Amino acid sequence: MKKVLLLSITTSAVLLAGAYKVPEQSVNSMALGAAYVAHTTGADTAYFNPANMAFMEDAQFVEGGITWAHLPRNTFKGATPGESEVENLQLPFVHYVAKPMGDFRWGASLTVPGGLTKRWETPEQKKFAKEFTLEVLELNPVLSYKVSNNFAIGGGLRVLRASGVVKSDTAAPFQVKRDMKGDTIEFGYNLAVAYKPTSDVNMAVTYRSKVDLDLEGDADISAVFAPLQNYGASVSVPLPAALNVAVSKTWQDKYTLELNYEKTYWSAYKELDFNYDRAIHPALVAAFDDPKAKNWQNTNTYRIGFTADVSDKLTLMASYAKDETPILKKYVSYELPDSDANIYTFGFRIKASENLSYGAAYLRDEKDSFTLAAGENANGIVGNFSGGGADLVTVGMAYKF
Repeated sequence: MKKVLLLSITTSAVLLAGAYKVPEQSVNSMALGAAYVAHTTGADTAYFNPANMAFMEDAQFVEGGITWAHLPRNTFKGATPGESEVENLQLPFVHYVAKPMGDFRWGASLTVPGGLTKRWETPEQKKFAKEFTLEVLELNPVLSYKVSNNFAIGGGLRVLRASGVVKSDTAAPFQVKRDMKGDTIEFGYNLAVAYKPTSDVNMAVTYRSKVDLDLEGDADISAVFAPLQNYGASVSVPLPAALNVAVSKTWQDKYTLELNYEKTYWSAYKELDFNYDRAIHPALVAAFDDPKAKNWQNTNTYRIGFTADVSDKLTLMASYAKDETPILKKYVSYELPDSDANIYTFGFRIKASENLSYGAAYLRDEKDSFTLAAGENANGIVGNFSGGGADLVTVGMAYKF
């Protein structure tokens, strides 16, 4: 059971871009709901806008911390009602920015930009998603170059290691089981531009490339009419490209407002198609072998973040974001019953000494409930989805030396 797992896992979890994506990878970014691209100030600049490293003071910066993600139940009300399980995840992060070397500067980040578990134990839902789990670990070494005193460019390499589990279980008397596990390593890149037209205004554009997960491995499939079989299998699933455009304005060297627009190119995800090294049982072809249409749409996320340096030691932050789902109602499934969301955050940072600071942040992701009418969904789902969303708490420490 190798890498094939991700094929379907990506169906639910990898689509984190509009669903359970975790763009917030530090205390500041969590407190600002990822409205943290134009005005970045710490070691996490390496991740959110490497071009801005060129404008940081002549020192080394390091930050580390952890995010606890609580995923409440999804509730489905219809002819076959059910509830998903509550999930709790831990997502660590580490960022580093080195001292400048002339006009060049390097940094690196180690993050968990995507983590999701969706489990159903109710009979109808576990036919499709008894368990869908994905973990993605990303190493992102980056470099910046100061073109002038107010313009810089940056970029780096994305190294992603993904692992996951896919399970489905149809109850007797027609029991059918699927069990997949695996991992893969893939590569991409990110680019950034930073421009300071005035001392109190920052403008930035960042881009993260699409990464195709070309997975090969094994899949175990069994049924009451077919004994357990192990197959070699393969599938390709895209992680979409993402573009961020941001601008910030600072007043009195204390108050900063940032506006951020993010476009995620989910239209690259057309279908999910498994390929096996030999024919599977004819009765299972429709469920496990035929291509499944996805036809996701590109999404837009709009963010606004506010930072207030209320004293020499205390900084307060808050934000609001409107996040779109990439999934049309026609293609919603139990693996990820996603919808548009409103996101609210707040947090603080305390300067303990000239070089050491620490902080904490909270994010609330509230998903819209929605109803699927008869004939509206290609998977035959009729009923109402509610709940879901996420609660995230981040704590971290930063040091300058």
